[in-house]
Amino acid sequence: MTFSLHDLAVPIVGAPMAGGPGTPALAAAVSNAGGLGFLAAGYLSAEKFADSIAAVRAASTGPLGVNLFVPQPSLADAAALARYRELLAPLAERYGAEPGRTHPDDDAWDAKLDVVADTAPEVASFTFGCPSSDALARLRDRGVLTAVTVTSVDEAGVAVGAGADALVVQGPAAGGHRGTFDPGRKPGDEPLEELLAAIRAAHDLPLIAAGGLSTAGDVRRVLSFGAMAAQAGTAFLLSDEAGTNPVHRQALSDPQFTHTVVTRAFSGRFARGLANDFTDRFDPVAPLGYPEVNQLTGAMRRAAVAAGDPHCANLWAGTAWRGIRQGAAADIVAALAHRGSQASRPAGSV
Repeated sequence: MTFSLHDLAVPIVGAPMAGGPGTPALAAAVSNAGGLGFLAAGYLSAEKFADSIAAVRAASTGPLGVNLFVPQPSLADAAALARYRELLAPLAERYGAEPGRTHPDDDAWDAKLDVVADTAPEVASFTFGCPSSDALARLRDRGVLTAVTVTSVDEAGVAVGAGADALVVQGPAAGGHRGTFDPGRKPGDEPLEELLAAIRAAHDLPLIAAGGLSTAGDVRRVLSFGAMAAQAGTAFLLSDEAGTNPVHRQALSDPQFTHTVVTRAFSGRFARGLANDFTDRFDPVAPLGYPEVNQLTGAMRRAAVAAGDPHCANLWAGTAWRGIRQGAAADIVAALAHRGSQASRPAGSV
């Protein structure tokens, strides 16, 4: 039987957080607390991805979600990348690194789809675009509920047309990469509640709300606007089970960081994080082009973290980062769900 969002004891989804913060331990803890824990497949090999799924299954009997990046044609321009490499080189040298070499990379898309089909987690979500209808149907035949991350009514229509079972509606306050289908489109600023209402009016699919949700009040609010569950990522960055690196953890409570910014400077795709010296200096000149820009900056970002310097590292965070708490993920789930699980949730088919 296909998993239903109605099966959740509490309407809390742990956002997939690629690149370190998301761990099998965190996914298992969220699911064990009655929510839906997620693993991010992004940046992992297919083998490591499969191992991570096995690790969650060993630690939890609850439902599991996994998330894949949908490959898109790159917008990278060779001349623009070369100019950016020249600009980055002196800073990279300061950390004993050099800008990385760029190359095409679909993040092992086909191999990871095979892993999802073979392991059949309860939910598979997708970011950066919409898979083909054939890919979604293949997973549905394996009993996997499919969800596509959308940031507009138009994107929702594409996902519904391809046969998605549910939509993750990402608002502008979300931390990390925006899920926009068009990597060249500047993310919109339509409030999450308005976006939820518009998509709910247009499509009769279960909705998961995401972006800037860090309190029980936030959860109640998005449920009242038509979501069946609230997806939180930033709220778990300081949890005991998260793999957030020490530099990132410290920055989240450091008063020198005063605001977040949506930037393409680190990866070539728009993403929200704490503003630092790197974003101040390079966002105005950074070209579009994922994954190439991500490859250019990767080594220096890792070197900066190793050196304990937050000003050359991507510090992904949503706008509500100031209110997040340390502690066990189960306690964070309980705080988010406080009276939230009693709020009225809209009916849906899954």
